[in-house]
Amino acid sequence: MILAVQLAAQGGSTAFHTNSCNISDEEEILVSETFDVIIIGAGTAGLAALREVKKRTDNFAIINDGPWGTVCARVGCMPSKALIEAAKAFHRRTSFEEFGIQGAHCLTPDIAAVLRRVRRLRDDFVASTLKATEVLGERAISGRARLLEAGRLEVNGRELRARNIIIATGSRPVVPSPWLALDTQILTTDTLFEQKTLPDRVAIIGLGAVGVEMAQALGRLGIEVTAFSESDTIAGLSDPKVNAVAAELFADEFRVHLGKRADLRVADGGMRVTTGTQETAVDAVLASLGRRPNIENLGLETLGIPLNERGLPPVDPHTMQIADLPVFMAGDASGMRPLLHEAADEGHIAGINATHPTPIRFDRRTPLAIVFTDPGIAIVGKKHTSLPRGTLTGEVRFEPQSRARMAQRNDGILRIYAEPGSGKLLGAEMCSPDAEHMAHLLALAIDRSLTVHDMLRMPFYHPVLEEGLRTALRELSKQLPHCRESDLAGCEAFGAQALD
Repeated sequence: MILAVQLAAQGGSTAFHTNSCNISDEEEILVSETFDVIIIGAGTAGLAALREVKKRTDNFAIINDGPWGTVCARVGCMPSKALIEAAKAFHRRTSFEEFGIQGAHCLTPDIAAVLRRVRRLRDDFVASTLKATEVLGERAISGRARLLEAGRLEVNGRELRARNIIIATGSRPVVPSPWLALDTQILTTDTLFEQKTLPDRVAIIGLGAVGVEMAQALGRLGIEVTAFSESDTIAGLSDPKVNAVAAELFADEFRVHLGKRADLRVADGGMRVTTGTQETAVDAVLASLGRRPNIENLGLETLGIPLNERGLPPVDPHTMQIADLPVFMAGDASGMRPLLHEAADEGHIAGINATHPTPIRFDRRTPLAIVFTDPGIAIVGKKHTSLPRGTLTGEVRFEPQSRARMAQRNDGILRIYAEPGSGKLLGAEMCSPDAEHMAHLLALAIDRSLTVHDMLRMPFYHPVLEEGLRTALRELSKQLPHCRESDLAGCEAFGAQALD
């Protein structure tokens, strides 16, 4: 194959053809001598980096291996939430009689129709992400890139050079090697939403965020779900009281085995999940054991710096730079915080720094993780296990909370942590109704270094679920020095459900 290097006549831009055009060995290819930036990966982090790079140079390329469109849109947060909403809508029937509504027993779910809707919405979401790269023409390359050194890489048998490289190769579900032989009986979120229908009995192995979301959703759609987790905790919770409430609530909806290793075996044509002496017959298994960064055969070892036990290089979370190299790593590939908003931030940081003379240090956002179960699970700021000794805690249980009772959603707990003396908010963990909204309020408060009294000065309308948040704050306030008599933060509760 002939590689002809040719700089464009104007503006330093270059033109090049990609392998997607099925170029023969005899055809001439126009390649940039040195790109300003090459982005490897077109997921959330890659697209965020692309947005910033495009503002600053036309001399760039983006390379993607596999389907274009983000993991979130294709197989992650968007299709999973579409399934969860269908399950939530059907589950609502269980409270109809309490509201005086009859006939709920006549409702049945059409699993095939549910999954068709999930895919229809999914395809629309994916189409919206593709617009960013479809307009790039030859600057969008389909193929697997491999680093040759800090400024060189290979893709589709061709060598490209770049002044800066951004690695945003994403991640994939973890599936133990022995399970791969079970083929279609092993599902992941990469394959779950492609199913035309679902079997009657499903085991969920792993109760992180995705595992507990899917366990509850499938169970609410009438599938017999048994969930297993080697950990004693659910969805990353570290506060023992919150975790105990979550475990109890979810055990009412599907069978839960915590703190036990699950093994799979096929016997008599069926699949069995064993934990110690217990054995459960299932038709399929959803592996929910986390995600692994896509770094195999990427050539990270050619960068000449030590890699950790996971094969990852050191990455500065404030610049996304690998060591002092002109190479940046963002999103799930970095192994830091595998969440969409964090991946977008990391891509933003990497895109700016890859086009800046010296890397800029960015302050990172307050940690925020949300699990879309019912009740919802959320962790904001510092986790319980990372709190300093002497931290104050305020708590609310939602069983007696008036608005929650009206809606038949009065389950769960919220615990808030604050500094002694100052009352500065540090973090929170919860398994509560509307956790996604409570968490955002608390993340804003923590980010602005607000105190318990600052929050209690804010208006709380009546009757709203957020009054439960105020209850926890008032409990914290009792452990702090009194505020001024003229301060409305000292306005106390009535002690009556109808008013508080």
